[in-house]
Amino acid sequence: MIIRKLALPTFVSIQSGQDPTRNFMNNRILIIEDDEAIREVVRYALESNGFKNTLSAADGESGLKIALRERPALILLDIMLPKLDGLEVCRRLKRDDATRDIPVVMLTAKSEESDIVLGLELGAVDYITKPFSGKVLVARVRAHLRQDFDRKNATEIRRGGLVLNTTERTAKLGGKALELTFTEFGILVMLASRPGRVYTRDQIVSHVKGDDYPVTDRAIDVQMVNLRRKLGAWAANIETVRGVGYRMKADF
Repeated sequence: MIIRKLALPTFVSIQSGQDPTRNFMNNRILIIEDDEAIREVVRYALESNGFKNTLSAADGESGLKIALRERPALILLDIMLPKLDGLEVCRRLKRDDATRDIPVVMLTAKSEESDIVLGLELGAVDYITKPFSGKVLVARVRAHLRQDFDRKNATEIRRGGLVLNTTERTAKLGGKALELTFTEFGILVMLASRPGRVYTRDQIVSHVKGDDYPVTDRAIDVQMVNLRRKLGAWAANIETVRGVGYRMKADF
């Protein structure tokens, strides 16, 4: 099984130099997984790499209660769970103001492709397909914690010659200004804020225009064609994920 490599964007943040993964005790990770063996493997991988403050639950109902009570920094969420399945847990987390911003990474089986798409629609930031390596798991956790911190504090996003200023709403590529529409800029910021994360077309519409904006999948595809044309050769860093949506490459 091939899992994409991780690379992180460079941010100029208000609190530059801070790394949310350094103070491991402040980064509680909640593991919601009914398979005890997998749960223990995940817990060991995290704790042996410095994430000493792990929480765990064997079913969706207790996992949701722990998440609401403890407010972990990140949640690793299995889809197939007793009492309350992972998709419903994710749905409820994203509806609650107290937990909606917690990054959720789904743990999935290869046969659950449709559930993966739904999970991303519900607000999960990523998915890891079983079986997975402990190194990949820890790398994903570190990346999403750092990206979440930077996303909340950043004024500029830098990605391989691309500079986006979210305060001034300006975009430059190779030092030259890009003339982007409101929607194009919003899409680019969304993708660049979390490189490697797949965004569905519905998520892009909701993020840029709001939930009630009447637009089709085709309209988003047209926006992407125009955006790629303006980006020129750099557009190769934006990938189409067949049957799902778009993502910015995480390994360039």
